[in-house]
Amino acid sequence: MSVDPSTDPEGYKRQVEKIRASYEERKAAASAEKGLIAVFTGTGKGKSTAAFGMALRAVQHGMKVGVVQYVKGAIATAEPDAFARFGDRVEWHRMGEGFHWITQDAELDRRAAAQAWEVSLQLLGRPDVGLVVLDELIVALRLRQLDEAMVLQALQNKRPDQHVVLTGRGASKELIELADLVTEMKMVKHHYRAGIKAQPGIEF
Repeated sequence: MSVDPSTDPEGYKRQVEKIRASYEERKAAASAEKGLIAVFTGTGKGKSTAAFGMALRAVQHGMKVGVVQYVKGAIATAEPDAFARFGDRVEWHRMGEGFHWITQDAELDRRAAAQAWEVSLQLLGRPDVGLVVLDELIVALRLRQLDEAMVLQALQNKRPDQHVVLTGRGASKELIELADLVTEMKMVKHHYRAGIKAQPGIEF
């Protein structure tokens, strides 16, 4: 239970000191360094946004970033143009044909996913790319547009210092177990359900 500092300042001080000590202990114990596999999944909004936030940090730290967009490739969004300002430090590939309920063509979707995976493998194999974002790859896996065992093996064999971020609803147990960082976005409320349309800067 949180202590109210206005009524119990000494209790509050003890509480935050305990939190600080715990934080410092965990920080001191976390001495290893490696390329991470991060997964942003769940039904809530913000999965791709979180991934692109990581990409922005990576660019600022001097890394070259590669982005492959599965599924969403046919949808115009602001991110590619925004990241284009960084020049050759960011390589962006919009590969999808659209969400499956729009395309209604399973074979088309499988071909698009296979082409996107080939580009993904190229980025994963390049020594100059420090962070790879595979946006909506999890959706392609969930819809069986790609063989998950093949993807998991490639992630296991990635360069040890390379970071990889995957987004999309419905991450499998196997992918979650492999990942180093997993965040599940939960939808609590969405403006669509109140009849408010997609808007620039929010959805695209």
